[in-house]
Amino acid sequence: CLRLMCPLATGIFMEKLTSKKLCTDDKCVYTNSLARAEEDYNTSDCRFINIKEGQLIYVYSKLMNEKDSGEFWAANIRVYGEQYEDHMGTAGYFPSSLVSEQHAYQEASKTAPTRE
Repeated sequence: CLRLMCPLATGIFMEKLTSKKLCTDDKCVYTNSLARAEEDYNTSDCRFINIKEGQLIYVYSKLMNEKDSGEFWAANIRVYGEQYEDHMGTAGYFPSSLVSEQHAYQEASKTAPTRE
C-alpha cells in the first residue's frame, strides 16, 4: 500500500557516456573555449542541455569516446538577450556537431576521468 502512495527513491540507472574527458586543468574548472549554437537542440536526458541557435556556450570539457574525442562537450550556457534569460547558467552536455567554436581560451590537453 505504501508503494502506491510514495514514488520509488531508486531513480533510473543511466550508463556512463565515457570514462575520460579532455580539459584545460586537472579538475576541469577552467573554460577552454567559447562556442555558438548553430541550431536548436532539445533533449529529455537530464545529463544534456537544451540549446538554441545563437546561444553562446562556455565549454569546460570534451568527452572522449573510444573511437574519437569530443563527440559531446560539457558546458555552461551564458547567453545575452531577454529571449534566453531562463537558460542562463545551465550546465550539461551537448553534441559538439551542433556548435561552432568561436574562440579557444586554452588548449584542452589534460585527460581526466569522468565521475560515476
